[in-house]
Parts: sequence; C-alpha cells; structure tokens
Amino acid sequence: MDNGTNKHPHRWLALTAMSLGTFMGLLDVTVVNVALPTMVRQFNTTFTSLQWVLNAYTLVYAVSLMIMSKLGDMYGRKKIFLGSLILFVVASAVNGMAPSLLVLDIGRGVQAIGGAGMNSLAMALVASNFEGRQRGTALGILGSVIGISSASGPLIGGYLVEHFGWPSIFYVNVPVGIITVIMTIIFVQETPSYGKNERVDLWGMVLSAAGLFSLIYGLITKESHPHWSWLELQVSGWLVAGLVLLVIFVVVESRLEQPMMNVAFFKKPHFIGTVVVAFALGAGIYSFNTFLTALMQNYIGYSAFDTGVRQLTISIWSLILGPLTGILGAKFPKKRLIGFSLLVGAMGFLVIANAVGPQVSFANLWPGMILIGITNGMVNPLLNTAGMEGVAPQEMGMASGLLNVFRQLGTTVGVVGFGLVQDTRYEQYLSAHLGSTGMPAKMADGIHSALVTAGPFSGHSIAWSAQLAKTSFAHAVRQVVIRAYDRGMSAVALCAAVVVVIGSVAALALMRNQVSADAQTDN
Repeated sequence: MDNGTNKHPHRWLALTAMSLGTFMGLLDVTVVNVALPTMVRQFNTTFTSLQWVLNAYTLVYAVSLMIMSKLGDMYGRKKIFLGSLILFVVASAVNGMAPSLLVLDIGRGVQAIGGAGMNSLAMALVASNFEGRQRGTALGILGSVIGISSASGPLIGGYLVEHFGWPSIFYVNVPVGIITVIMTIIFVQETPSYGKNERVDLWGMVLSAAGLFSLIYGLITKESHPHWSWLELQVSGWLVAGLVLLVIFVVVESRLEQPMMNVAFFKKPHFIGTVVVAFALGAGIYSFNTFLTALMQNYIGYSAFDTGVRQLTISIWSLILGPLTGILGAKFPKKRLIGFSLLVGAMGFLVIANAVGPQVSFANLWPGMILIGITNGMVNPLLNTAGMEGVAPQEMGMASGLLNVFRQLGTTVGVVGFGLVQDTRYEQYLSAHLGSTGMPAKMADGIHSALVTAGPFSGHSIAWSAQLAKTSFAHAVRQVVIRAYDRGMSAVALCAAVVVVIGSVAALALMRNQVSADAQTDN
C-alpha cells in the first residue's frame, strides 16, 4: 500500500518526536531509583514507604499498555499519542512539585498512563509513517531508543540528582515534552480511525487491566517480601486471580465480533516467537541491570553517576548498532540475527558470572557488558521490525502494545525471580560460614538475622557499620558477606544466560523469515 508516506518530507522529524516520547516514557521506569536516598531524607520516610514511587509507575504502565494501544487503533494513533504525551508532561510537573508522598505516588500512576500511551503507539506510528526498507530503518532507530533509554536511568538520574536535586528528574520532562508535543503536531501523520464505527470493548479493557494488575501486583508483593512463601495468600491469591482473569479475558475476546484484542495473534508461530523474545529480553537483560547497578554501587563503591557512565558500555551499542539493523534485517533472516544475537548475550552473562569475586572491578566486568550491550543493540530494533511484519494496519497498535506488555512483564518477573535466586544463595553462604568468623554464637545469630533481613542489596551497610567495625572479627564478617553476595550475583548471571538462551531457541524455532498479512506461517 503506497499512500505516499515515504514522500512525506518530514517523516524523519516525525521519528524524532516519537523517539523522544518513547525515551521519556521508558526512562521514567528506572530513573527514580537513584533519587530514592535523597527522597528518604526530603520526605522523612523509609525506603519501604518510597517503594510505591517505583511500583506505581511499573504497575499502571503495564496495565495501561494494551488499553492505550487499542484506543490508538480505534480513534487514531497520533491523537492518543499526543494526549498521552500531554498527560505525561503535566504529571511530571506535578511530581516535581509534590508536597507529600501520596501526591507523588498518585502522580507517578498518572504519569505511567501517559508513558504507556507513548510507548505502545510510537512503534505503530513509525510503522504507519514509513514503508518498505525505510520502515525497517526507522523501527531499528526506535528500537535503539528503547534499548538505550532502559539503561540510561542511573546515568541521567545520577547527574540530575547530584546537581539539581530529585525534582529535576521530573522537571526535565517538561521542556523536552513541550518540544515533543509541538513536533508531533507538526510532523507526525495521523493514521485512520480504524474503529470509529466499532463499539468500545469495555469488558475486554476491564478484564485485561484487572488480570495484569493482579499478576504484577502479586509479583511486586513477593519482591517486597522475599521470605514469604509463594503459597502465602497475599502472593498466591493475586497471582491465581491474575491468571484466571487473563484466561477469562481470552475466552471473552474469542467470542466477540469486535474484540479489544484479536486472539488470532497467538495462533501464529511467528508472533508467539516475537513475544517470547520480548519477554526474554526483559527478564534476561533489563532486569539484570537492577542487579548490576547494585553490584557497582553497593559493593564496588561507584557513585550513581559513575555507575551510569560505566553502564554506557551496555547502552552505547543501541546507538551504534540500531541504525545498522535495518540494513542487516533486509539482507539476512531476522530470526537468525535475533537468535544468534541472544547467544552473544548469554556468553556475556557467563563472563560476568565468572568475573564476580571479592576483588571484582569494572575492568573485570566490561568484556561481558559489551557482549550484553551488543545483544541489546541488535535484538530490540530487529524485534520491533519483526513484530510488525504480517500485522494488518488496523492492528499495529495492539501488536506493538503486546510486545511492550511482554517486555515489561519479563522485566518484572526477572527482578522477582532473580532476586529470589540471589537471596537463596546469599543466605546459604551466610549460614554455612558466619560461624567460622570467631564471633560468639549469640552475636553470630543476631548478625545473621540482620544480614538476611537486609538482603543482598543492603547487607554491606551492616557489615561496614561503625558498630561492627569496633570488633576484632569485623574483617572476617565482611569477607563472608562479600563472598555470599558474590555467590548470589553469579547465580543471577547464570540464570540470565539461561533465559536469553530460551529466547534464542524460541526465535530460531518459531519466528519466520517471510510473513504474510493473512497467516504468519511462511517459512
């Protein structure tokens, strides 16, 4: 279908606008992490109370993705993208001025709705504003933005907090957002309102939102209480409810003439392969950034900004490789490029698992980080292009939304799952070795309990506390804590390697080289 979009002289400026929106929306998933210590002092509260500044965005963002995608498909993607962008900017300004934690939590939730609309529709807007080989190049560039934004939080957040205070991480969205709004109005071409005669599928929206909310809330609850059993009602109840609601959602959607989501997506091997890769990317690479940041800040001792600078070793590859993926994807099968790129990332995780030790530094980590960065820089852009192949124009928004849902769900599952693996290995080592430090048994039990309660991320603060430093066994305790953390971190890296290998197998086995709009089954 040649509607002249490739002759549109401002299409690359339109891509710039959509990339800016995507960058802001995804950056705000992670940028707040480095501001938490400052917020603790400003609001005179605890890290536990501040957790919902993070969770509110994650939860509402995931819940809103499919709904915003469908609204864009029905009423015009540019309209919904623009409305989401304005909502995001206004909420960012409110967050920067938030007088209380409650206002900030609510503002983060509202901001997430805007972020979900921007990120779920940007990919579909690019696909509809470009055609042919240029579409692959444009989607590759957008994929680069997705890759670098997810890894830039510590760098940008650390710089802003250090020089301008925590409100600046929200205020910076206002001028950038205003510029993006103006560029979107002028340069982005609207898509048809494919569903202007359709009825809004309220049941589908309610069931999908409730199902995703329950599932992700259950995972967040488990993350916040790692020592609770999975069978604990506050965890299992939410998870079971989420799964049941999503099953009901699929059944209801399959029986409607005008459903919110076309369940035929999941009858196509190619699309199943793309969402499995998206999940593996989130669970393997994006969630690992959380653990890598903790290693570099809490145990190696880098500042937030210095950590961010070093993590450019990963994120810079999105800028280098993203524009090239369109060319490579046109010459070579995307399924193989994705599958083999994921194996490169698996090797990177193995390098890091082997490098982690008491004397580890950036010099030991960077070879593995480069390999992970190459995977991120290759897979994200190619996945965007592959995910749009064979999708009817009126369903591109939903296809984009589903890829984002699985990417976000993978990140949440990875943080929780890897966190449990790390906790287990950490506690096992502490239990086996703390008794050999020369401490009295009662004191050893107390320190063990404190270290387990603090968890691997914060155990160093106890081991290096002023009170413990006065004892004769402080050095021995610190060595045990470091080695316990190293065991857990190595296990996390190995698990991440397994996850991306599974993604590689799914890409090679399920994805197709040529995809028709009628059936994604051509090999």
